[in-house]
Amino acid sequence: MLKVGLTGGIGSGKSTVARMFKERSIPVIDADVIAREVLNLYPELLQEIKNEFGSEFFDEDGRLLRRKLGDYVFTSEPKRKRLEEIIMPYIKKDIFKHMKLYEDLKENICILDAPILIETGINNDMDINVLVWVDKDTQIKRVMDRDKMSLDQVMNRINAQMPLDEKKKHVDIVIDTSVDIDYTETQVKKLLTSLDII
Repeated sequence: MLKVGLTGGIGSGKSTVARMFKERSIPVIDADVIAREVLNLYPELLQEIKNEFGSEFFDEDGRLLRRKLGDYVFTSEPKRKRLEEIIMPYIKKDIFKHMKLYEDLKENICILDAPILIETGINNDMDINVLVWVDKDTQIKRVMDRDKMSLDQVMNRINAQMPLDEKKKHVDIVIDTSVDIDYTETQVKKLLTSLDII
């Protein structure tokens, strides 16, 4: 099975590209979904987060206040790195469990949609890595419009991630989403044709 890593930054259009793969019945593993699922699957993980960051990031039912914790850790690289250190082993374990399931189902390709694919080194476990790229001005506008965030909140999140131009050095293929949806679609088709998938 061909393992394809798909990455990008916040607002880069990665989810749109992932949807284009799904529309072609290609299995896509969403690392963000897994990151949410592991919080339910492993109660000890929530306890580790509470011990490290405090109970103010949990509601009265013990559920993690993800946006509040996100706003907090994205202001500080050491805090963000610490959260990643806690949660990443659980996420990696579940990602590879899902990949094994698709392999057992005899799928010929599987996409891993992961924003921090490169930062976590998971790109080294993939056969091909694809970056969804956009220029910074478009990226900022998209996130402000979509997530109703202030410029400061958006910049905190963008600056917390590896710059998209830096990510280009670690991938095999770049999909540019800064033009329009048709141009993005054309690039996805071209990629799949080159991989003999369509």
